[in-house]
Amino acid sequence: MGGWVYIMSNRPGGVLYIGVTSDLPFRVHQHRTGKGSAFCRRYGLTRLVYAEQHDDIHAAIVREKAMKAWKREWKIELIETINPAWDDLYERLAGL
Repeated sequence: MGGWVYIMSNRPGGVLYIGVTSDLPFRVHQHRTGKGSAFCRRYGLTRLVYAEQHDDIHAAIVREKAMKAWKREWKIELIETINPAWDDLYERLAGL
């Protein structure tokens, strides 16, 4: 089973949350409706700003743990390589 590593935020340059899931549209929908993590609820993180797909959920988990250990600047640089405007990618990916 495959997996996704994703980053949620509340605005460009805002608070970041890195997560992992096997069902990205469902998990982001949970965050957007306040049924996701308490951290996302607390900071209003409803914007999907980054996502990367992995063929194996275990590889996604390893990547998530590595990314969580990164410096904030590295996380921002990663987001801006694919999403310089910090657009909400949820609508684009929800059709998967």
